[in-house]
Amino acid sequence: MSLLHPSLCNAFIHFKKDDYFCENFGFMRFYSLPLIALLAVACNNSGSEPAEPQKSLSDSLLQQVLDGHDVAMPKMMKLERLQKDAQAELDSLKQAKGNATRIALLDSTIKNLSYAEATMNEWMEGFRYDSLKDNEPARVDYLKIQLASVNQMKEVVLSSIAKADSVLAK
Repeated sequence: MSLLHPSLCNAFIHFKKDDYFCENFGFMRFYSLPLIALLAVACNNSGSEPAEPQKSLSDSLLQQVLDGHDVAMPKMMKLERLQKDAQAELDSLKQAKGNATRIALLDSTIKNLSYAEATMNEWMEGFRYDSLKDNEPARVDYLKIQLASVNQMKEVVLSSIAKADSVLAK
């Protein structure tokens, strides 16, 4: 005994036998589910929300300050190595009572490298990452000063390393 009415069964059997319908129905069934899923996902993404929150001036300044630090900080190990190399050459020249001009040049190089190291350490000790978070105008002023300071520190570090490289390469 069938639960379907006999005329519906005959219609169903008729449609099953129709190759065109079966092929198209299979095609629709195969592609409609992914199409519906894609449409649902597209409808859930509202374009009203920005991908990133808008950065404030203080956020941009802070990022510039941190970028300046990130340029100079990795050079500190090289700076220390150059200090040791210059000091070792200076010590050997002093023992051998070597070239006075070279001794003066190495001494100046060591002083420049020491100044660069002190400048980096002083800036790092003085910088306050979360300073004045509750006062945006004062924070912007503070970060502008820090940006100038970090750029100066970065220039001192990079130039002292470049000079030391040229002196020690000779």
